[in-house]
Amino acid sequence: MIPEDQEQSREVLRQENALLKEHIEALTAASDVSRELVLKEFKKSEQMLRELEERAAAEQALKEELEKRLREAEARERELATERARLEDMQIAAINMMEDIAAARTRAEAATRAKSEFLANMSHEIRTPMTAIVGFAENVLEPDQSASERINAIHTIRRNGQYLLGIINDILDLSKIEANKMTIERIPCNLCRLVAEVASLVRVRTEEKGLAFHIEYLGAIPDTIRTDPTRLRQILINLIGNAVKFTEEGGVRLIVRFVDDERPYMQFDVLDTGLGMTEEQTIGLFQAFTQADATMTRKFGGTGLGLTISKRFTNMLGGDITLIETKQGNGTRFRATIDAGSLDGVAMLHDPMSATDVEREAATTAGETAPTALRDCHVLLAEDGKDNQRLITHILSKVGASVTVEENGKLAMETAVAARDAGTPFHVILMDMQMPVMDGYEAVSLLRERGYEGAIVAVTAHAMKSDRQKCLDAGCDDYATKPIDRKRLIETVRTQFLGCIATWQKRVERRAGVALE
Repeated sequence: MIPEDQEQSREVLRQENALLKEHIEALTAASDVSRELVLKEFKKSEQMLRELEERAAAEQALKEELEKRLREAEARERELATERARLEDMQIAAINMMEDIAAARTRAEAATRAKSEFLANMSHEIRTPMTAIVGFAENVLEPDQSASERINAIHTIRRNGQYLLGIINDILDLSKIEANKMTIERIPCNLCRLVAEVASLVRVRTEEKGLAFHIEYLGAIPDTIRTDPTRLRQILINLIGNAVKFTEEGGVRLIVRFVDDERPYMQFDVLDTGLGMTEEQTIGLFQAFTQADATMTRKFGGTGLGLTISKRFTNMLGGDITLIETKQGNGTRFRATIDAGSLDGVAMLHDPMSATDVEREAATTAGETAPTALRDCHVLLAEDGKDNQRLITHILSKVGASVTVEENGKLAMETAVAARDAGTPFHVILMDMQMPVMDGYEAVSLLRERGYEGAIVAVTAHAMKSDRQKCLDAGCDDYATKPIDRKRLIETVRTQFLGCIATWQKRVERRAGVALE
């Protein structure tokens, strides 16, 4: 039997256990509710976190989009700035272009006026000598003309023809210079001889006008310089010719001086006692197609190209032309300079005036070509112009040559080959390079292809250095230009004739030597 106090204790424990159980159950229930609440809150937190992350991502994307748009805006702003600058440059360029166009229009109008005046002047300059040539040619044909009148008429025709040729040469020279086709050479040149040649040409004009002409040398000068003698001669003749043209009383002086500078050069001063110029008249003095003023052109004539061409030539020769002084009514002084070239081993002339006098005397006392200079010389002339046929035949016949004429390259080629094959070859062939049927270039080439070894001289109105080379490349041995220079033509033919005779003599000697062996 369990004691009562134990039973009570047990009951107490049961009650406590029951309470504890209820408490545990209550706690369990409470725990379940708390867990659910916690889970629910956790889920809410997760949802909020996702929303925050999504919002942060959206904000980041928005930020990136804003930054992108900002960069694009900055890029567009830079592009706009660049475009604005480009437009400003274009505007400036357009303004400059408009100014250039206006200036070009002004220059073009001035050039047009100048060239119109030049053409009108050229019409006058060409028609004036042509009037004299045609008129005096008609006079020669008149039966009642005396011998002296005919001779005077012929001299007038010749003088006007030479003047006309000078005009044509000036125009061609300028066109070649402007096209950069003008070439120069630098060869040893005897300055005293060249000055003497210029003096002999100029004195004819000064004596006609009753003017004095003097040459002065300041100090010693080199015996020779390296330059282009043809261009230097043209420069001096142009300068002195201008001085003579505009001088009515007094005279003209040429002062020659050697300047031994770091780069040695020759200096030529041309002084006159002529009209002189005002300051306004000196403007555009070296421009093509212009003279001091239109009244000068009408009174004195000329192309207005002489100074322009001479200045270009001096520039090409390493120097220049300058106007030193001028005063209306008191004359003018021009100065031309050219590079003297290398003077190594060149002697200095301490009395150049005496050397010039000797050269001048030699130039003015030279005799005419001997009438037998081309005796026994057989010439074949290929020329289609009847007048040129008669002229060249007359020139060569007067100095002893026999001339056969053919009117085109084909006939000339056939005649030359036939004469060679017959054992009677021509000593010299004068070949016009521009003919009908077959021109000279083709005829010469075919002759060389067929083994023709005789001398062939090109005769052509094309006078540029490139034309000469073209003729030589075709197979010609030498070159002569039209209009015909009698002495030069005779000398050219004589040189080729003597060379031909020497070549034939050597062949005979070689054959004789072979026969003896």
